[in-house]
Parts: sequence; C-alpha cells; structure tokens
Amino acid sequence: MLSKVDINKFNTLIELNTLINSDNTDLHSLLAQILDSATKLCQSEASSLMLVNKETQDLYFEAATGVKGEDAAKFTVKLGEGIAGWVAAHNKSLIVNDVEHDKRHSKKISDQIDYPSKTMMAAPLRIKDECIGVIELLNKKGDSGYTQEDLEWLEIFANQAAMAVRNTQNIERAAVEINQLQKELSRNKGYHSLIAKSPAILEKLEIIQRVAQTDSSVLILGESGVGKELFAERIHFLSSRSAAPFVRINCAALPEGLLESELFGHIKGAFTSAFQNRQGRFELADKGTIFLDEIGDIPLSLQAKLLRVIQQKTFEKVGSDIEQTVDVRILAATNRDIEAMVEKGEFRNDLYYRINVLPLYIPPLRQRPEDIPELAAAFLKKYQAETKKQFSGFSGDAMEFMLSYSWPGNVRELENSIERACVIGKGSLIQKDDLFMRTAAEIVHPDGEGSRNLKNAVNTFKVHFIQKVLEENNWNQTETAKALDIQRTYLSRLIKELAIKEH
Repeated sequence: MLSKVDINKFNTLIELNTLINSDNTDLHSLLAQILDSATKLCQSEASSLMLVNKETQDLYFEAATGVKGEDAAKFTVKLGEGIAGWVAAHNKSLIVNDVEHDKRHSKKISDQIDYPSKTMMAAPLRIKDECIGVIELLNKKGDSGYTQEDLEWLEIFANQAAMAVRNTQNIERAAVEINQLQKELSRNKGYHSLIAKSPAILEKLEIIQRVAQTDSSVLILGESGVGKELFAERIHFLSSRSAAPFVRINCAALPEGLLESELFGHIKGAFTSAFQNRQGRFELADKGTIFLDEIGDIPLSLQAKLLRVIQQKTFEKVGSDIEQTVDVRILAATNRDIEAMVEKGEFRNDLYYRINVLPLYIPPLRQRPEDIPELAAAFLKKYQAETKKQFSGFSGDAMEFMLSYSWPGNVRELENSIERACVIGKGSLIQKDDLFMRTAAEIVHPDGEGSRNLKNAVNTFKVHFIQKVLEENNWNQTETAKALDIQRTYLSRLIKELAIKEH
C-alpha cells in the first residue's frame, strides 16, 4: 500500500506529465516547475537544471532554485568539470553525500556565490541515450544524506525534463516549418506567382531555368518594387535545393549589431539580451538557399565575415570561437549602384565578384508595359476578394493611365494603387480616379501656382534645376546625368515624372 508521501509524489508526476504533453512552448517555465517539484519531494534546499551546449561543450543553467539560484544561473561549467560536468560527460547518475571530500567536486561556483554544498545528487537528461543536460539537487534537509530511493525519483524527474525539452524542440521545429510552408503557399497564389507577358521578363524566366541548375551565387539587380524576391524564390524552387529551406533576410532592415546576430546567430551571454543560444539565418538555411535582400546595405565590418561564408562555407556565432560549416547557396539583391559603391570603397571588391557570378537585371515596369494588364488583373482578383467587392475590370481611361504612367515604385506601386482602388471604388469598373494617382503637373503644382508647402517647393526646384543642367548640356541626357551624378535611367524618370520639356 502506498504511503501518503508516495501518493503525493505520483500526483505531482501526473500533473507534470499533463503539462509536458500539452502544447506549452515555454520551456524555461516548464523546466522550472519540474525542478521545483523535484526539490520539494526529495526534501532539498536547492537545485539546478543545466542543458548541454554541443558547440561550446559546456553546461549552462536553464533553471535554478534556492536562495542563491539567481546567482548560480550566471555560470557555465565545462563537460567533465565538477559533479554535474562528470554526470554529463559519463551520462551516469551520481549520489555524493560528502561533497567537500569528493575529488569530482569543483568549488568554482559554490565559492563564488557563497553557498556551500554538503550533499548532492545528479542525474542526466537523456534523449535516445544521449545526455542533453543534468538535473542536480543540493543539501538534503536534515543532513541525513540522499538515498537510492531519492535517486530513483530524481531520475524520473530527469526523464520528464528530457521529454519537455524534446517536445518543445519538436513544437518549435514544427512551427518554423509551418510558417515556412505558409509563406511558400501564399507566395504561390495568383498575385505572388511571376506573371509575365513581356519579352523582357520571359527572357529572364528562360535564363532562370538554366541558372537554377547551378550552385553559383546570383546577384539580382533592379529598382525597388520590381519583384527581385520573387525571382530569387523561383531560382530556389527550380533548383536541386528546392526541398531544403529558402531563408530570407532584409539587410537594410536591421542595425549592424542585430544584423550580425541574425545572419550568424549568437551564443548565450554573447551580449546583454542574449539569454539563450540562437541559430542564425545561415544555419537555418543549411543545405538550402539564403536570399540576402538589399545586400548593398551590409556594413563593411560584416562584409569580410560574409565573404568567408561564401568562400570557405564557415563562420562563428557571435560570442563564440567555434567554427561552424554550412552548405548554402547565396542569392543576393540590391537596388543600389553596387559598382559605384565598389569604386568609392563602400563595398568590398572581392565580395562583389563572389556574389556577382551570375548577374540578373530585372527591368522596371515602365520598360515592360505588356505586363501591366496581366498584373493589374491579378491584383484586382486578389483585392476584390479581400474587400468583398465585385469589379468586372478597368475602364478605358484607367487602363490607358496605367499604361502611360511611369510607375516609379514599379510592381509594388501598381499593386498598392489597385488595392486602394478596390477599397474606394463603387461601380462595376475601376475608374482612373479610383487609382488615386496624380499626373506630373499635379505633383509640381497640385493646388495651382500659389501652393507653398515644402514638397511642392522641392519639386519646383527640381524642375528648374534639372532643366537648367539639361540646357547646359544641349539636352543630352547622358551628359546631364553625369553632371548631376545620378544614373541616366533615374534622370529619364525624373524628366517624365516632373513633366520637364525642352522649350
């Protein structure tokens, strides 16, 4: 017959098993509950639960109880160091009822936190016979020492902790995979697929078929909004790596400190907010493809580390000196004049040549008007479903306007204008006014000559200044672009948008 103490222990195990088999993803909280239960039921003063870091070959504290628990959580121990390190290295449980005289005991932590250890027992956390951590109890109350029965209960708690780690890892992995699948599925709906009718884009798609079969780096060039990411996706999905991850990162969206951690990951304690180890995008993309959007914005200080990954396929996480190897294909994109950046010393010459093995230039929307009707129809289909409205198409004026407009924001701007039209449109057809676009003359003088807001003043200055430089260069756009230190294509766009005409 079970005693009252044993019944309490079994009830505690049942409660913990219920938590473990739930969809709880807060590993730290769950392990803390397991540790607290083990401490109370085995009548201990303090306890800790440590997990193995394979890369650094040490144990780090995931949870700790007792009056000095918070101080203990700041330390790490090497495998084989101290009693917990011995248990992890040998994958074997241990009872030590005279800690001070045990040759395996290390005083490093107990001395620094001023908490003497008198009795101790520890058990490994195992997943498929591999030790992934250690649960440790300190100072049996009453100074009677730990018994074999205590150790058997501790091993049960250790098994529960291992199950919690495994379940949480499985949930996290599934969440990442589901998120990836959702992104891929959404990108394969009508508006995300590559819609093309123009010879310029059809030619690019044919080139992509051949480029995808290699493992060489590709640099995708083009203005903002042309759809460079969609071309990168297509290269990945047509390649032999299509079953592996396709990982994206916008290099312009993060400050330098965070960007390095996002790319290469970090270890616990690498910086103030590094509370646990984290995988970087390169590690997540192993065996697959990584897409580095806006690569021209990567700081020079990180370019050397990026070059090393491309050349040697190795890197170190932030805060670590352990070398890791990855097998990743690099796809990069930029809307900047990267050759000019190389000349100015703003971008490494050697990195440029490594990523520019297969350059792919995506022309702006204004240079491929044949795609506009197809894209507009696809966007209309998407957004009328989202707005729960029905439109039979575009009026003649609306289509004529879309075909004649320069679209400085390219496909992204076209999509935004049609989304807006679906929101404010009322009839069966999308009208020109529904697109809510302005003509060049309206951009310069939206409220007539008397308007004095800053934007109008700037545009007015641009008109007069560009017109003056054009006249000085006999309206030669190539020479004018050089004089203005801008690209000729950008000058042509400004002339069209600002309605600059030769008098």
